[in-house]
Amino acid sequence: MKASPVEQKELLRLQAMDTKLQQVEHQAKALPQHAELTALGRTLDASKTVLTGRTGDVEDARIELRRIESDVEVVEKRIARDTDRAQHTSSIKDVHALEAELAALGKRLGALEEIELAVMERLEEKEALVAETEAERATIAARVADIEAERDALLVDLNRQLGELARDRSAIASSIGGDLAALYEKRRVVGRGNAAALLRARTCSGCTMTLTGSDLEDVRAAPADDVVFCPDCGAILVRTDESGI
Repeated sequence: MKASPVEQKELLRLQAMDTKLQQVEHQAKALPQHAELTALGRTLDASKTVLTGRTGDVEDARIELRRIESDVEVVEKRIARDTDRAQHTSSIKDVHALEAELAALGKRLGALEEIELAVMERLEEKEALVAETEAERATIAARVADIEAERDALLVDLNRQLGELARDRSAIASSIGGDLAALYEKRRVVGRGNAAALLRARTCSGCTMTLTGSDLEDVRAAPADDVVFCPDCGAILVRTDESGI
């Protein structure tokens, strides 16, 4: 392929712009906030599992407490009923029977109240654990919001840079002939982004290979408007007064 030396030199500007674009894109993807947000996300997921379990424990304790409170209420009603019956009966036999039942009900009520107190204490402990987990999640959520704000502010600046670089790249690319530009783009794919390189002191600035032997002779013999390539990385070699050939 033929292209004027001036046009070939424009490839170096285009390559420099593409390199800068890659660097800024990498910077945007590699912001430390991304990793920290991912880690905090995992922490939130884990704490959600803990919260679900602890919330379930609270609900179980509440169900148990309601059941015991219901049992207490039943016993208290029976005590009230039997006490009323004992006060209004004239039968000594019935009074003795009611007194015996009231004694048994009193013991049952005392046992239930002890169980009720223990369940209430356990419920308070479970509720405290839920509150603790919710507070931890709130702290993490606040931290996530702060980091997201930091990340977004950085991305605004990086995206601004990308926009300016893309604009400048377009201006440079438009000054290069279609065939040479197409060749450059193809080499970008083949060369993993390194499509054009300055030949300085017989060394490719793209891969740092120094041309020797027949490779060097081929480049020396090529007319100035010939497009030549690095025999190692395949980049378009741009020759200037610095090439040393």
